[in-house]
Amino acid sequence: MSDIIRPCRVGSVNLNLRRQGEGRAILFLHGAGGVSEWSPFFQELAQSHDVWVPDHPGFGVSDNPAFIKNMSDLAMFYLDFLDEHAPKEGFDVVGHSIGGWLAAEIATRNAQHIRSLSFISSAGLRLEGHPMGDVFIWNAEESIQHLIFDPAIQEKRLNAQPTLEEAEIMVRNKFTFAKLAWHPRLFNPDLKKWLHRIKVPTQVIWGEHDGLIPKEYAQMWADALDTQDCTVLNECSHSPVSEKPSETAHLIKTFLGKHSS
Repeated sequence: MSDIIRPCRVGSVNLNLRRQGEGRAILFLHGAGGVSEWSPFFQELAQSHDVWVPDHPGFGVSDNPAFIKNMSDLAMFYLDFLDEHAPKEGFDVVGHSIGGWLAAEIATRNAQHIRSLSFISSAGLRLEGHPMGDVFIWNAEESIQHLIFDPAIQEKRLNAQPTLEEAEIMVRNKFTFAKLAWHPRLFNPDLKKWLHRIKVPTQVIWGEHDGLIPKEYAQMWADALDTQDCTVLNECSHSPVSEKPSETAHLIKTFLGKHSS
């Protein structure tokens, strides 16, 4: 077993947890595609932080409990996770895509164990006049073209040949994603009115060419969270953590440095 895989249990649910590094603890909440590896983004954060990357229930090889039926259930599950596993000083939470949505759902309920929040290309809200892409109807090629800016990375993803195990996890991830975000598509119509409950420091990071959630959503999130920390990265689409790992990690570490007390 890799030395970054740690046993993690929440109640009766076993989670696959990747963890590495020392220092102030970061909890990364992944997007719909899950986490396939300990990426350069995580490695850079782990140089100065204790980085926790769980597979959400139903994703990767984590358990898929029947009682988690929607995003609200998943948020409540993570409140249990925080009660059981958060360090005394709490987590700095980083959420990407539906992971950002999840982070907001958690924090509006109870931010007791959360020191700060970084939202990266977050789902969860709907901006009138700027419809999101419908990832559920895109084929594999369309998804890659909409979600990745760099043509070289697009080609690499298109030509990738997953193993049988990787293919099974991809299907598993898609089913769980649909369960959480099929209707309403990728947002909670009641979330925005409760974002005022989030009192911890927040920042927003987006890709300028995001083909799923347009860049205009970045300012919407920043306004709703009342934060001035909002960055739109050039030559980047929906996944700054994989397309711009160094820049994104630097933004997070700089932000945490500003709020170190």
